[in-house]
Amino acid sequence: MKWLLDYLLKIKPNFDEGQKLNWLYPLYEATETILFSTDAKTKSAPHIRDSIDIKRVMILVVVALIPCYVFGAINVGYQNALSFGLERTWIENLIFGANAIIPIIVVTFVAGAFWEILFAIVRKHEISEGFLVTCALIPLTMPPSIPLWQLFIATSFGIVIGKEIFGGVGMNIFNPALTARCFIFFSYPSKISGDMVWLVGPDGYSGATALSVPASTNNADAVYLLNGITQFDYSWINLASGWIPGSIGETNKFIIFSAAAALMLMKLISWRVILGGISGLFAMSYIGTLIAPFSDNSMLSIPPHYHLVMGSFAFGLTFMATEPVTGSHTDTGRLVYGFFVGVLTVIIRSINPAYPEGVMLAILLMNAFASLIDYFVVKVNISKRMARYA
Repeated sequence: MKWLLDYLLKIKPNFDEGQKLNWLYPLYEATETILFSTDAKTKSAPHIRDSIDIKRVMILVVVALIPCYVFGAINVGYQNALSFGLERTWIENLIFGANAIIPIIVVTFVAGAFWEILFAIVRKHEISEGFLVTCALIPLTMPPSIPLWQLFIATSFGIVIGKEIFGGVGMNIFNPALTARCFIFFSYPSKISGDMVWLVGPDGYSGATALSVPASTNNADAVYLLNGITQFDYSWINLASGWIPGSIGETNKFIIFSAAAALMLMKLISWRVILGGISGLFAMSYIGTLIAPFSDNSMLSIPPHYHLVMGSFAFGLTFMATEPVTGSHTDTGRLVYGFFVGVLTVIIRSINPAYPEGVMLAILLMNAFASLIDYFVVKVNISKRMARYA
């Protein structure tokens, strides 16, 4: 690769201040630092010698998402084969699913790169590496049948309104990928919710998602409903292993939690957010099961271990609630932040009949309170120190 580095260094002067290609410097800088470790030095203290920069951190997160893409493609092919009564190998399912998913990925990255480069050129700053993760996450939160033009608009909304209008990466309040999904959910709800989302088979072949089954039935045990009345296998083990309809990257919980473990070991995400989120989910869903005998709401009867593997909770908690910009930054704050993400997920699932999946709104709501949580954590710590050393 030395020849490529030599070529990049040779053309670099063309992008310097005062040169005719200076306006394209953000694009050159992004290309150089993605391909090679940066030799940039900070102009003021502190100085840290490390080859791991933000771009490489973001790339590691994108790598952790690849298994979700692979399984998602296989599952799309599997659901299609299941609907037609076909027998396919996993490779054939992978190829079929890839044909559906790759256009979604391309459109998302085209939209995201366009806006990121445009704002970098206009504002004359480096291209933010954060858009790589944002654009890698958005397709995984979508069903495979999402219209591409709607996806382009949603990605544009997530990047521009969710991040750039706040000043760019590090300044935004809400997670851009979730902002994109929220936009498309409320703008085109029929394309992302309900019984007709996963149209991967013949006309008329569709079915309720796991969360929609108890949400649409009253006075019944949720576990009984999930194991009995749909053409899909909604047993606990199948919900965890992911051979069910759902957003492209959300279904296989074993892959998601393996990615979470890897990212925590590399200290790229906080284990406190994960622990807090699961604790909040289990606590609130346990309370729900205590209330269920006195209510006709079937969603309240969903036990904690089912809530954990249903819907997008595992995916949202791992890849979105742990996002460093929009979450809490203190250790105690992360536990509180994650706990309320879990609590609100169950509350929204159980009480809101129009939207049985609650993790998206739970995370976005807690994004708004993350700084407030940190504020009170810091105030409490200051008060304790003042009392201790008064």
